[in-house]
Amino acid sequence: MNAIPAKHQPIPLSSYVLIWLGLLMLTALTVTTASLHLGGWSVFAAIAIATVKGTLVLLYFMHLKYEDRVFKVMLFLALLTLTVIMVLTFCDVLFR
Repeated sequence: MNAIPAKHQPIPLSSYVLIWLGLLMLTALTVTTASLHLGGWSVFAAIAIATVKGTLVLLYFMHLKYEDRVFKVMLFLALLTLTVIMVLTFCDVLFR
């Protein structure tokens, strides 16, 4: 049996343009933050900005916002695994 895909309203072009402008602003913020020399906080600032940008791309451009719950759970598990690996790497480097 073929599953019938969930129907959702098409996203207007203006929403895509606003998301794109937001991504451009976040990219400018990333470049600005890199030039501020925040010490140890610059890595965390870059990761936080990249997380927001990645979330926007996943939700809107990859249409994850309208997918079934199972896809969202799988993405969450993948991101949780990535987070654990990053935290363990930072702890290893910090305590050398």
